[in-house]
Amino acid sequence: MYKFVLNIAKIIVRLFGKVEVLKKERLPQQEAYIVTCTHRGWLEIVILGIAIPRPVHFMAKKELFDNPIIGFILRKINAFPVDRENPSPSTIKIPVKLLKRKEVVGIFPSGTRNSEGAPLKRGAVTIANLSKAPIVPAYYYGPRTLKELKRMKKAVIIFGEPIFIHVQKKDELASYTELLNERTKFLEEELQTTLELRNNNQT
Repeated sequence: MYKFVLNIAKIIVRLFGKVEVLKKERLPQQEAYIVTCTHRGWLEIVILGIAIPRPVHFMAKKELFDNPIIGFILRKINAFPVDRENPSPSTIKIPVKLLKRKEVVGIFPSGTRNSEGAPLKRGAVTIANLSKAPIVPAYYYGPRTLKELKRMKKAVIIFGEPIFIHVQKKDELASYTELLNERTKFLEEELQTTLELRNNNQT
């Protein structure tokens, strides 16, 4: 189901515009990892799935699963629910199990500087520490919907270097949460610099 939906998504996205993936070589090839990505619309979730060559198990808010049909489809495409307001032990347990099986887990904080994204980033760091799987930060720049993609014609996603987390004390996790914030911000700057240099060379 995941491959089928992904192939349909690729066709639709390419009909509306182009997707560019930068620094794809930074993605681990066989090992498990967590990918965190900026999230301001639904299209970047689709494009992240297109950009990563392996199936991604997406962490999604539990409200999306309230509808039985939508919930069924989401589970078939590797999504699993999380209660953002009242996270339970299963919030950590499910992704850790997936990572122990050498799968890829996707977590979408709300944005690089949005306070709503902070708990999910702390969660990503905690999951990485428990599973011993690295975090690969990603930054998305471009349209949020297919309509915007048709107008803008292009979406770009860039991946950062993996972040390995091995700590003994919980209070040490805060420093890695800040590191993840810094790396995401750096990716934004790296992407903007790349696009500016490219535009200057074309003029």
